Amino acid sequence: MIEYTLPLAQTKATIEMVGGKGMSLSKLLTAGISVPDGFHVTTASYRLFVEMNHIQPYINKLLDEIHFTDSTQLEVASARIGMLFHKGKMPEEVTSAIQLAYAGLGRIPVAVRSSATAEDLPEASFAGQQDTYLNILGEYQVLDAVKRCWASLWTARAIAYRMKNNIKQEQVSIAVVVQMLVFSQGAGVMFTQNPINGRRGEMVINAAWGLGEAVVSSLVTPDTIIVDKNTGRIISYKAADKEIMTVRTSNGTEEILTPLKLRKKHTLTRDQVVRLAQLGKKIETYYEMPMDIEWAMEKNKLYIVQARPITILPPEWVLPEKDVIYTKGSLAEHLPNPVTPLFATLGLGIINRASALLWDDMFDKSAKRLLPQNGPYTMINGYVYLSAKSKPLLIAAKSLSPRALRKTLTNSISRWRAALEEFEKVVKEWEEKPLHTLTAYQLMEGIQSVFFAACTYFTRIQLTLPAASLSEALFTKLFTGSVRRAGITNTSVFLLGFDTIALQSEKNLWKISEWAKKNNSLNYYLQNNPTVNIGKDTMSPTVPAGVTEEVWGEWKNRINQYFREFGRTAYEFDFSYPTPQEMLTPTLESIKSFMEGKGDSPFLRQSVYEKLRKQAKDDTLKLIAGTRKKLFLKLLNWAQETAPMREDAIYLMGMGHPLIRSMFREISERLIRGGAILHTDDIYWFTKTELDALVIQLDKNMLLSDLRGVIPARKAEFKKFQGYISPSRLPEKNENTMLHVPQNRKDAKIILKGIGTSTGVVTAPACVVHSPADFESFKPGSVLIAVTTTPAWTPLFSLASAIVTDIGGPLSHSSIVAREYGIPAVMAVNNATRTIQSGQMITVDGAAGTVTIGGK
Repeated sequence: MIEYTLPLAQTKATIEMVGGKGMSLSKLLTAGISVPDGFHVTTASYRLFVEMNHIQPYINKLLDEIHFTDSTQLEVASARIGMLFHKGKMPEEVTSAIQLAYAGLGRIPVAVRSSATAEDLPEASFAGQQDTYLNILGEYQVLDAVKRCWASLWTARAIAYRMKNNIKQEQVSIAVVVQMLVFSQGAGVMFTQNPINGRRGEMVINAAWGLGEAVVSSLVTPDTIIVDKNTGRIISYKAADKEIMTVRTSNGTEEILTPLKLRKKHTLTRDQVVRLAQLGKKIETYYEMPMDIEWAMEKNKLYIVQARPITILPPEWVLPEKDVIYTKGSLAEHLPNPVTPLFATLGLGIINRASALLWDDMFDKSAKRLLPQNGPYTMINGYVYLSAKSKPLLIAAKSLSPRALRKTLTNSISRWRAALEEFEKVVKEWEEKPLHTLTAYQLMEGIQSVFFAACTYFTRIQLTLPAASLSEALFTKLFTGSVRRAGITNTSVFLLGFDTIALQSEKNLWKISEWAKKNNSLNYYLQNNPTVNIGKDTMSPTVPAGVTEEVWGEWKNRINQYFREFGRTAYEFDFSYPTPQEMLTPTLESIKSFMEGKGDSPFLRQSVYEKLRKQAKDDTLKLIAGTRKKLFLKLLNWAQETAPMREDAIYLMGMGHPLIRSMFREISERLIRGGAILHTDDIYWFTKTELDALVIQLDKNMLLSDLRGVIPARKAEFKKFQGYISPSRLPEKNENTMLHVPQNRKDAKIILKGIGTSTGVVTAPACVVHSPADFESFKPGSVLIAVTTTPAWTPLFSLASAIVTDIGGPLSHSSIVAREYGIPAVMAVNNATRTIQSGQMITVDGAAGTVTIGGK
């Protein structure tokens, strides 16, 4: 016998029959948890409806040619499917079963909730994918709500989710839960482990007045309560200003303004918090896993209306030492991604050795009082952090002393050049040595020498870069008013168009593109081949079909010369990442973009900026005189002298990285011949100790240890680290423990807020770039979304229509280059790389500092 409905307390209910949510509620009832009474509309009802109305074949045909990233096509398909459900006729046997079950509840107001068969499972949570309808009263309304729940299995978001997770569309089904509506005075959600900081011993409760929909849908800022799971003690209770609440109406629900007397009042009493936490602990014990729970409270009685496993729980960011502050500042800013085992065990130690010298120089005898035991830089959950003991007064006193300020702000350019000369000397010394003649030990010695020189160079430019930042900041602060009176809207015009290495690099690419356009066969080849293939051909000894050997040889000569001059840099300071010399895609895309007329001439742009600079200076000088004029010229000259240094100094940080990677490659090739590894990049997955042992074995012609087996697990752990969102500061200063953070929305579009650093408005597809590995997917005209950027990323800027980063400010590299290119930029959009998806249409407003997901 086919059962089209089942009582909620049915112990024989399975996921296939009642879906994930329905089965969970039945389990809770079995465990003695207070759950509102109700019934299941089983998947058999859904399947009969779909079969009778011939819907599934149409769905399959409609989705056959759609990719999960094509949001427009998905929305169109979803709307068409939704109309089929709306017009479909409900089978009589299903109608009768639902009417009978609803009558058994007493025809009272109910909540009608979707319960998909692939929902609320430990391996694939569909939280929020399907619909819920509250305060449904009457048989006709219940039947209509059931159909709408069925249709919600085919929302664009749900379809894309299944495509992305390789869940076959025809295999999913959906049940519906119909429950007595709790007339809740307060409601919310509870996580039995802290989902923000990953602390397993903390439970987090969000609570607000009225029905729980406002909390679940992130329409209200709820109270946030943190409870110690072991003791039941309330660690903190932050009462929010709860501006709105969801309430019942005659035909459903609506959001209204919360009465003033309730807005900032605690939603839950201490006793209610304790009882709710006990319920959460009981449910977690019953399920034997951390749980995400929705609850409601009516007349001091607590009800559980949903419970699902927490599928993704962040790690605990356990601090290695107490009373130490960890930040993503200084060199850690140039290491935005997790680092490999070799960098963590070899590179980090070298960084700390070089950095300790800087600390001794800056803080003298106080350095020992400020340095943590592990050194200035340490790794937490795969990410590198800068650390210092929490002594802000001592740091401020030493950093701002007359001695420290003189060291930092005077003769910055000459000191930078001296540091660069020393760095270049070390690199040149090792570049002149034929790598194949060196022993493995000598190669390791070279790697460490060059990387130590790179780290030392970085520590020394830390004492020169503040001059560029401070000179610009002082100039802007003191003369913004005068500049505006001269009709200049942005003081950055005084600092644009200088002949930095990045600009020289771009001008070189422009010259190559102009030459290539004049060679018909090469022009045709470049225009009609993807850059990935062009890169492979350029690095190959063979000549592509259709291009003469002479022209192809000249092409390779020009490209190689470009990389000799401008390729000695790094996308990231972690030496395990390929350098521009190895990853040609951004460079080749820039050339192709210039050839297609999509990019402006850097020569013309520089000429325009030079004229604007001069005009701005002349116009401002007409408005000021005397001491103020002298100060203006002094600060302007200081800022204009130091601004190019800032970009060039950072660009050259990775000057030794191509050589370092060449030396690693030489060792790798020997390891491959000896059977220790399969690929040249496998070397980065070893620890320093393991590699040192292999080096000894190589030089002694011993049988090499086979360590290939350790690599897959380490790569898996690295991938896990990549999924983490590393806090910018530990311990987190203003720890946000709201589970459902309200997002600024307008016209159903999400608006993210950051710092506008380059004006303009652009609407274009987003392209999220986490690391150089993503460069090949970047399409010209896209909005570049990144954690941060370095000067080596500059070729991408010539292709981008706008820039958005997780971190940074008006004086960061991303901001400076965006202003040079005249494209909008918004910095410090927290977790932009996690919130925005590649392919989404977004609008970047550089003046307002906003990013709108969904376009205009």
